[in-house]
Amino acid sequence: MISESLTIGGRAVTKWLRNPFAVVAALIQATFWLVLFGNSFNPANAFASSPLGGGSLGFFQQAFGGAPNYITFLTPGVIAIVSLTTMSFMGVDTVLDRMSGYLDMLSTYPIPRTSIYFGAILQNVAKAMATAMVTFLLAFFVPNGLRLAPGFNAIDLVGVLTTFALLSLVFSALFSGIAISVKSTDSFFAVVNFLALPIWFISTALFPISFFPGWMKPFAQANPISLASEATRLLIVKGSLTGVQASSVTGDIVGLLLYGVVFGALGILMARNALKAR
Repeated sequence: MISESLTIGGRAVTKWLRNPFAVVAALIQATFWLVLFGNSFNPANAFASSPLGGGSLGFFQQAFGGAPNYITFLTPGVIAIVSLTTMSFMGVDTVLDRMSGYLDMLSTYPIPRTSIYFGAILQNVAKAMATAMVTFLLAFFVPNGLRLAPGFNAIDLVGVLTTFALLSLVFSALFSGIAISVKSTDSFFAVVNFLALPIWFISTALFPISFFPGWMKPFAQANPISLASEATRLLIVKGSLTGVQASSVTGDIVGLLLYGVVFGALGILMARNALKAR
């Protein structure tokens, strides 16, 4: 099943790389969030006439987890948002494969039908991670850009990338199952918008948890985007973690793993039912 999944996923990634518009569109989205949103909604703008430099958050720095500027706080959230949109909207390729009869053809091959589902997951995770790494690098070059903690090292970088790989896996497991199940792009986009927007806005991707009303905080804290954003922010802002901070990061990663198990089981059920009906 592994080789079949890799082959199916590799085909989709090759198609994506051969379509420059799709690749550029993903990068433009990341640029938009970092440059436009990151500077327009930057709380440091309230101190434009003060001696604070480099986009410093000033009085808001403690509320923003000690981040030296808003772009540093925002970068993990932007990568999480890009992962969410990549996982959701790029799942339309799977819907088109079903509408064109490609999935019907695969179903006649002597391969496990779950390999079709896992192939969809792999290709979406590969796309999201490529975009995430470029977004991370881009954040250094925007005005008042990303600043890493002095103690940030290769292990921290691996932790950041691993966390976003898990987040991509979580969303890919869910949306790949949905993409295989629906019968049209209209249905797929309706479901995506219904699910993605609440996940997006009820999270700490853009602002810290203290900005949320009390009734919304439990939902925001349990959000997979918040788990990934908070874990990577600690690694980026603090670098060398204390025992408490390390425990917090571990808890967030465990939470993402649990989401992956639940969404993976749900996605397999949806995919099996959809492919069985063919």
